[in-house]
Amino acid sequence: MGEANNGVVAAGHPLTAQAGAEVLREGGNAVDAAVAAMLTSFVTESLLTGLGAGGYMLVAGAGAEPMLLDFFVQAPTRLGDGSEAELHAVDVSFGDAAQVFHIGPASCGVYGTPAGVCEAVRRWGSVPLADLAEPAARLAREGVLLNAGQAYIAEILTTLLTSTPECAALWAPAGRILREGERLVNPELADSLLRLAHEGAEPFYRGDIAGAVGDWLSERGGSLAREDLVGYEAIAREPVRIGYRDREILTNPPPSAGGTLLAYALGLLDRGPTPPTLQGIVAAMVAAQSERTADFVDGLAEEYFLERFLSSRLGSTTHISVIDAEGMACSTTCTNGEGSGVVVPGTGLHLNNVMGEEDLNPLGFHLHPAGRRMPSMMAPSIVMREGEVELVLGSAGSNRIRSALLQTVVAVVDHGMSAQRAVDAPRVHYEDGVVFAEPGIDLQALDEDVSVVRFGEINLFFGGVQAALRREGALSGGGDPRRGGVAVSL
Repeated sequence: MGEANNGVVAAGHPLTAQAGAEVLREGGNAVDAAVAAMLTSFVTESLLTGLGAGGYMLVAGAGAEPMLLDFFVQAPTRLGDGSEAELHAVDVSFGDAAQVFHIGPASCGVYGTPAGVCEAVRRWGSVPLADLAEPAARLAREGVLLNAGQAYIAEILTTLLTSTPECAALWAPAGRILREGERLVNPELADSLLRLAHEGAEPFYRGDIAGAVGDWLSERGGSLAREDLVGYEAIAREPVRIGYRDREILTNPPPSAGGTLLAYALGLLDRGPTPPTLQGIVAAMVAAQSERTADFVDGLAEEYFLERFLSSRLGSTTHISVIDAEGMACSTTCTNGEGSGVVVPGTGLHLNNVMGEEDLNPLGFHLHPAGRRMPSMMAPSIVMREGEVELVLGSAGSNRIRSALLQTVVAVVDHGMSAQRAVDAPRVHYEDGVVFAEPGIDLQALDEDVSVVRFGEINLFFGGVQAALRREGALSGGGDPRRGGVAVSL
């Protein structure tokens, strides 16, 4: 993709990016484009996001005061009387590595995307929500053809997608999982998107859709009840600000964990040489991973935790990145986890499994108080240079998000790479004493006693970074090939 001057949208699916680009062409701003792309992603990337999901949106540039809109999943009330269902564990293979996910009614938390969409439009939008949502609803009703990336994700999530009759009816209507080139149709999702467009978030939290969700889950041992949905709202927060080289990085603040850990790692690298060595990057990953203690997780909910944390140490997710012609930037990340397998009849909603995600519950499941936002690894970020937006980025990838973003920032800032080259570059990730590496990484600089898992090719295990770059007045983007990402410029 070449450079442009009128805007750029990077997203995890061609139709997602095109939906955002079309809004920019028609005069909408970066937030309008991001919302249109989000709503389209609920259809095109429905294994990773949706109306039953949660997320974050970071907005800055063009005179907008930087702000992070938190609409992530919230912990439901857990009765603790033995009536709740158990989490159901499923193994998911990434080819060269495997991960256990927990699904079922007990894994569903309070969703936030309906509230987030409406609040974003209210705060920053210039296009009516109905105009942004109706193309996505039409696509859900007519059906979307699975591309190679989405078909691969469906294949590795086969056990999840056939775990309930309702989910299997969508994803395996002929008795097997849909394949590349076959059509996923969800008319009930289309109806719910139109309800959101014309009635706002009310039906999803206090109306009939909320009632349908609460009743369906309570009958199956889920903790999420109508009462948990009633009080939900999107929350505006001050973003994390951390200096890196001659830039300022804006990212996701507590109670999210990912932005804080990313800021910590960047702060450590900023003390060292530019560009940092592979050993230095891995050491920063090791340091960040070691901080995920009980005190860290508990502290995320405390006032001024971010300042205390950084000062004492430094002295199935999707992402959309947008920059418009005026320099306004929007970075938004949403996730359904991997999905719970619970599809609520009459709504088209596939509910999240965030309460069953080990990466978000490192100290054990069902320990978060009711009403607390879960400590996500998602970290929509914006790099500012001399007061203007330079780079907009974010990633999918669970616990690998912060590693993917760290290396992308280093590639752009320290190595001067283009957005696409930075996104394409091979990655490493450190976790639990093991360095995971894509081909093309020279591992000789690492200590000999470090355990290494080498992947045979680039893999969605290492995240899905979508980036938009503004350099010397020209706009360009990078879509991550690991997740079928694309960038569209105008």
